[in-house]
Parts: sequence; structure tokens; C-alpha cells
Amino acid sequence: MTGIRSAVVAGASGYIGRYLVARLRHRGATVRTIGRGPGADARWGDTDAIAQLLDGSDVLVNLAGRSVSCRYNKRNTDLIFRSRVDTTAELAQALRVTTAPPSVWINASTGTIYRDARDRPQDEATGELGGGFSVEVARAWERELTDAPEGVRTVALRMSIVIGAGGGAINPIINLTRMGFGGPMGDGGQVFSWVHVEDVARAIDHLYARSDISGPVNVATPNPVTNAALMRQMREVFGAPFGLPEPRWLLEIGGRIIGTEPELVLKSRWVHPGVLLDSGFEFRFPALRGALAQIASRTRRGLLPVQLG
Repeated sequence: MTGIRSAVVAGASGYIGRYLVARLRHRGATVRTIGRGPGADARWGDTDAIAQLLDGSDVLVNLAGRSVSCRYNKRNTDLIFRSRVDTTAELAQALRVTTAPPSVWINASTGTIYRDARDRPQDEATGELGGGFSVEVARAWERELTDAPEGVRTVALRMSIVIGAGGGAINPIINLTRMGFGGPMGDGGQVFSWVHVEDVARAIDHLYARSDISGPVNVATPNPVTNAALMRQMREVFGAPFGLPEPRWLLEIGGRIIGTEPELVLKSRWVHPGVLLDSGFEFRFPALRGALAQIASRTRRGLLPVQLG
């Protein structure tokens, strides 16, 4: 049983947020949410209401952030930045005026903060930060955590690509595989760091219980694969007889058509979960084939809905 009895989840309408809220409630926890929709218990911009919601809760989990699956034009980059940085800043402000704030604030970040790496894994101690828009957003996102009040332990979840049945990052890849485009993307050598959504939720349980852990925590399985291996296993698990390769020029054209950035599949993300492993965390889905088999068993036939930014 989880030790979390009451949680406040921001960004609960996204794929990870919905999964986490349902799981916590199933395990008997009281969960209240912060968001923009009518179903939220407190709305962004109403800092007093957020502070009241946080008062007396065990943990704050912030997963808010606009999808990065979009073209990086000025409008979209502003929305991506504000949806992460401004919301995190507002949570810090609310925590500072909360009478009895939660002891732990677990905030989303991204494994994309590390450089494009094919030579070695990037862990929390020795990983090298990269450059570019995505990295600058991640840096600014994590900086806001330093404004947490004294006594609130903060954890930045540097998540790799999250996969699971029913949505998230895997649906576009399933669709490509089923349409016959399940071959390597680019040269296929870029590293695909991933984590099953169930292990994200379990990692949050683990980090809540481990009062000695704070700061950046990589959330990725210790068994990444190359993009070529990913697509091969996708074809095998989802029963695709062939998969046409997608060279960079084709990804550039496709990205313009569907409104997304080729970087999302071409960057080599080699994220190693050093802190989780050193603290005794065990992954329920450590290997990709097992994770894909579980997802396939819960996925209907045909093309799946995909939410783009």
C-alpha cells in the first residue's frame, strides 16, 4: 500500500495525470486537482484557492505542461514555456502562504534536458546538459523549484518518453507501425529512453517514501534501445509484416504536415535512472518487449487517436 493518503495533482487532465489520479484513488487516497477545466478543484490563477487545497495534504505532484508535439513557432514555444514555468512558479507562491504545506513537492521535468548522447548514458551525477529550446525550458522549469518554502522537499522528475496503453507517446508509433511505416527513423541509431506509465506512478510512491531523496531524479528504465530496435519490436509485437524506413528528409516533410518537430524522434535520449536504482527501486516493466506486449494486450485494432499540440 502506498503511504500517500492525500495528494494534490496539478495537470491531472493529461495522460500521466489521469493514470496517477485513478491509481491513487483506487488505493484509497484523497486526490484533489489543479487545472484549467471545470472539473478541477482549484484553477490556475487563483493562488489563494490553490493554497487552501494544498493545506494539510501529504504531497503535491505537478504534471502541468502543454504538449511538445507541435511546431516550435513563436506562439507554441511561448505556450510551452508558460505552461510549465508559470504554473510551477504559482505553486511555489501558493506553498509559501500555506499554513500546513505538503512535505514533498514532486514536479515534472524532462530527460530531454541532457545533451544528444550516443556515447554514454546520462545520469543525475555525471549527465551533461544540452542546448536549445527544450533544454532551456527544462532549466527554467527546474529553477522554479528553488522557491519552495523551507521544509518542503522538492524532486524534479526528469522523465524519459512515457508509454502505456490508452494514450501518451506510444499511439503515434503504433499508428505508423500499422500503416507500414514501422522502419527505422533517421539512421535508427538514436537511443530511445522510455518508461512505462505504471513505473512513473510507482516511482512517485517510492520518492514520497524516501525522505532522503531530493533534486533531479531520472525516470527511465535502465534498458533503453535504439530507434531501430524499438521499431523492430513494434513490428513484432503489433504484427506488422514490414516497415518502411523514414529518413530524415521524410520526417521533416511529415512533421510539417502533421504539425510536429522531427527532433522528438531524432534526438538521442540516453537517460539512466541512477538515483532510483541506487535507492532500491525495482521497475515493473524493465524491458521494452514486456511493456509493449502489455500495451498491445490492452489496445484495440485500427488507427488510434493522437493528441497533437
